[in-house]
Amino acid sequence: MTREEMLSYCLAKPGAWLDRPWEGDEVVKVGSRIFAFLGAPEGEARVGVKCGPSREVADEWLHRFPEDARSSPYIGRSGWNTLRLGGRIPDEELIEAVDGSYDAVVAKLPKRERPTA
Repeated sequence: MTREEMLSYCLAKPGAWLDRPWEGDEVVKVGSRIFAFLGAPEGEARVGVKCGPSREVADEWLHRFPEDARSSPYIGRSGWNTLRLGGRIPDEELIEAVDGSYDAVVAKLPKRERPTA
């Protein structure tokens, strides 16, 4: 899966929109919250997603894909991982990780910010 394909997939989620909160970095949000960190367009093809409610749950990715998954800087303790695109993680599992991150973020949004579709 390429970065462009991942970005397109993320943006196809209900209520999703692209933001550039930091110079050169792109994220995809739903409501006011980020559910996918994509980094700089010219950087390594990766996606940062919430992989579980805790670090312990998210660590499963690190054990299964040690070359392609790592704890996200600063927010890793909250269950966020950075997953490399185009590596050994199957595209279907990357999609499932994005879906899980999106669902977790939407569930925490105030009702007024949740997508209706």
